[in-house]
Amino acid sequence: MLEDFFKVVKKRFNDDEEEKTPVFKCPRCQTAVPMPRYEELHRVCPACNYHGRLSAAERIGITVDKESFHEFDADMKSGDPIDFPDYTEKQEALREETGLNDAVVTGTALIKGSPVVIGVMDSRYMMGSMGSVVGEKIARAFEYAADNNLPVVMFTCSGGARMQEGIVSLMQMAKTSGAVKLHSDKGGLYITVLTDPTTGGVTASFASLGDVIIAEPKILIGFAGRRVIESTIKQRLPEDFQLAEFMLDKGFIDMIVERRKMRSVLSHLLKLHGYNKKEV
Repeated sequence: MLEDFFKVVKKRFNDDEEEKTPVFKCPRCQTAVPMPRYEELHRVCPACNYHGRLSAAERIGITVDKESFHEFDADMKSGDPIDFPDYTEKQEALREETGLNDAVVTGTALIKGSPVVIGVMDSRYMMGSMGSVVGEKIARAFEYAADNNLPVVMFTCSGGARMQEGIVSLMQMAKTSGAVKLHSDKGGLYITVLTDPTTGGVTASFASLGDVIIAEPKILIGFAGRRVIESTIKQRLPEDFQLAEFMLDKGFIDMIVERRKMRSVLSHLLKLHGYNKKEV
């Protein structure tokens, strides 16, 4: 009898363990939020408005009209131009882990009926670093947009140029900037959305060339890191240095938009500039 009783207690204890809801602990305010609620809010903390990182697929899913996204160059993969140790193996592992072939996804889509070429960087793939494939895919996206009179919306998230590809990665700064200029010369609209973090060679090239530059709240935006700058200029930098709010105050970005409002703001901007036809 006692054995049966303990079996029941043990089962109930184990059932309780299984039914426990996973919790997200906000890295900024330390508030514990049930994971389903955090995911429902698209990874935004309800207590302090901390904006967590999204994958490219998640970002596209909450931004564009359902089933309107058509991807460019999905099979493009980086080589190993300077024979960097273990680079090929690392990329193979990341492809298997993330389901991506590199750190950016590009294609055409509709945002509330407005046609766009969209690019979304993914921090899970080598921190969104820009190598030959990232640069080529972004350049091709701008070229397609220029040829087809489409606006470009680019979500950036990057640690900068990819050191494993040496000078090849640095050349992507010039290539992507040239493609942006081509698109601009044909009268195209380019909207950049900076997400956390946008740094290095990506900030120094296509990320800062938008006609309208938007950022999510309190994200990190910069080129070199705080410690490098402080050691160079021998001065203490403000506490909010390189945060989106600091950049807005200094005129580097045009607006800060919360994630829940992003789709509507992008739609308004696109329609304001005449991109309201439901054709891609």
